[in-house]
Amino acid sequence: MFDSMRDRMGKVIGDLIERDPLTTVILADISTNYFSEAGQKYPNRVINLGIMEQTMVSVGSGFALEGFHPIMHSIAPFVTERPFEQIKDDFCYQGLGGTFISIGASYDYGTDGMTHHGTSDVPILKVLPRMQVCVPGTSYELETLLRQTYNNGAPTYIRTSLQQNEVSRPVHFGQLHVEREGRDGVVVAVGPMLERTLAAVAPMDVTVLYATTIAPFDAETLRRAVGNAAPNVILVEPYYEGGLVPDVAQALQATPSRIQTIGVPRQVLDNYGSASQHDEALGLTATGIRQRISDFLENWRDNGGGNGR
Repeated sequence: MFDSMRDRMGKVIGDLIERDPLTTVILADISTNYFSEAGQKYPNRVINLGIMEQTMVSVGSGFALEGFHPIMHSIAPFVTERPFEQIKDDFCYQGLGGTFISIGASYDYGTDGMTHHGTSDVPILKVLPRMQVCVPGTSYELETLLRQTYNNGAPTYIRTSLQQNEVSRPVHFGQLHVEREGRDGVVVAVGPMLERTLAAVAPMDVTVLYATTIAPFDAETLRRAVGNAAPNVILVEPYYEGGLVPDVAQALQATPSRIQTIGVPRQVLDNYGSASQHDEALGLTATGIRQRISDFLENWRDNGGGNGR
C-alpha cells in the first residue's frame, strides 16, 4: 500500500531541505505539521506566512531571485487560482524557477463545497509561458517528478490527490508512458485516471498512453502512437475536460483526427460529497468512461471507420 501523496511530499521536501541548502519552503498555514521539525532547525528556509497565498508566491519569487529553490504549498484552488497573477508576473514573466505543490484536487475537499474544489488548476496554469505542469498518479511518481523538477529553473506545478493508481509506472518528466498498444485509437489517461481507464478499455483494441507531465506535452510520442493506430484520440483527465485539446491539436495538425474529451464537466458543482461520490455523479468511473469511449468508437465505425481492417 502506498503512503499518501501528501505524506510522501512531506518526506521528500524534508529530505531536500536537509540535502540542499538552497531549498526553501513557504507555506500558507497548510500542512505545517509536516515541516515543524525542519522549521525549528532551519527557520530562515521554512516559513509559514499564514493564509496569504499571494504573498506566499511573491516571497517565493524573492527567494528565487537570491538563487534559492522555493517550494510553495497549499490546497489546489488557493495555490493556483488565488495567486494566479503573482505566478504569472513574479515567476513566469521574470524567468524564475519554483515549485508549486497542491493537495485536494479535484474535489478531495468535496464536502467543503466548490470553494475548495481544484478542477480548474491545470487548465489555467498551463496557459502561462514557461509553466510546467505535472499530475502524478501515485506517491512514488510524485517523488520522482518532484526530484526531477524542483531545481530545474522553471516554474513547476505538481498536483496531488487522495486518489491513486494501485501500481506506479516508470515515469519521466516530459514524457508519455506507453502502457499498451492497439489499432482503433489512442487513449491518453492523466495521472490517477489511468487504472480506471485501463479497466474501461480492457476489451478494446486501443493504445493507452499515460500522462504525468501535462506541460510540456510529449507531442512526439502521441504522433508516433496515432501513426500506428486509427486517428481517434480520447483524453481522460481528472480536472476540467479538454485541458489537453490544444496540445493534441498542435501535435496532430498534419493528421486529420477525431478527439473525445472525458473529464470534469465545465459546470458549477453544487453537490457536496466525497471524491468517489463526485466521480460517480459525473460518470468518471470505469463504467462511465467505458460507455463514453464505446459510443465514440462506435460512431466512428458507423461512419466507415475501420473498413478494410
